[in-house]
Amino acid sequence: MESPFKGKTGVSRLVNAFGYSVDGFKAAFKHEDAFRQEVFLSIVLIPLGLYLGKSGVEKAMLIAVVLLVLIVELFNSAIEAAVDHTSLERHPLAKRAKDIGSAAVFVALTIAVSVWGLVLFV
Repeated sequence: MESPFKGKTGVSRLVNAFGYSVDGFKAAFKHEDAFRQEVFLSIVLIPLGLYLGKSGVEKAMLIAVVLLVLIVELFNSAIEAAVDHTSLERHPLAKRAKDIGSAAVFVALTIAVSVWGLVLFV
């Protein structure tokens, strides 16, 4: 069964989608400490990546991995919110979902550190 909220097409769908995205950024920024920290770090790292990258590819890689961390953090926050909405009681599957989301953020951060290190120091 499809959501009753589906069905808009064209420009109205794009406008709605943009609004939902803005709402998502606001919610993540307001409620998620890790996302706020990563946003502030990206405000520093993205211009630094533009400055330190020697080629267009290097600049793109330095910026892309910073944005990757933000994307994965947004997914992790969405998983945590959905799990908490379902139930606040402790459950092994809820813990597993949250731990896996956290592991994904860790992998994204590891990729970011690795790319920055390889681009800048090798």
